[in-house]
Amino acid sequence: MNDWASVLGMPLWAWLFVMPTIIAVFSYTNPVTVKRILTPIWRYLDKVYTASGALAAICMVLILLIIVMQMIARWSSVSFQGSTEFAGYAMAATSFFAFAYALNNGAHIRVSIVLNINNFTRRWVDAFAMLIASIIATYFARYAVKTNFMSDMLNDRTQGMDQVPEWLLTLVSMFGTWPTKWGELWSQSGSEWVYTPVWLPQLPMSIGTTLLAIALWDNLYRLLINGKTSIKREAVE
Repeated sequence: MNDWASVLGMPLWAWLFVMPTIIAVFSYTNPVTVKRILTPIWRYLDKVYTASGALAAICMVLILLIIVMQMIARWSSVSFQGSTEFAGYAMAATSFFAFAYALNNGAHIRVSIVLNINNFTRRWVDAFAMLIASIIATYFARYAVKTNFMSDMLNDRTQGMDQVPEWLLTLVSMFGTWPTKWGELWSQSGSEWVYTPVWLPQLPMSIGTTLLAIALWDNLYRLLINGKTSIKREAVE
């Protein structure tokens, strides 16, 4: 597998790290032009971050429902196979879906001793920290997505007792294939229950880390253009 394959004539690392950094430099040198371009995108991204936080809340409620169903099953002497695994998947999804929303609402710990020296120090130290965080988050997101493809390629399955309907896997797989392949996907699908492929519970990790990386680059651009990020408050001052 070519780890950093060429995409549209450029290696993947250039698209993931070099291009966003160039945009950051351009944001500082031409803030008016970049702000005009990014303002409608910012409105869309803010809604995406909020939706991700709402999805994290839904997953948290899902954990509660699974626990209640476990209790009812125990009292009724009914087997609820895979409940522990499903609760674990929901817990992981809660954490990863909440990353970007938590960042913009100041829930991530940010030590600001150096930032509070003066306004000049605050802006540039914050920008440097945001750049490093963006690069690390992008690296994490890239390999989180790669993990999905590797798990699918190896047909890695859960080691627990949890099972999901095969049609659900086909439905989710549609989002990762071209529409011309959808007919072939459904022709190979069935109504049986199969052991959960590992790529399915890994999807929230890939989506959450990707959104976190986007949110960090987004806040870096806002800081360079507007002089401040969209982070509403800091958990630690």
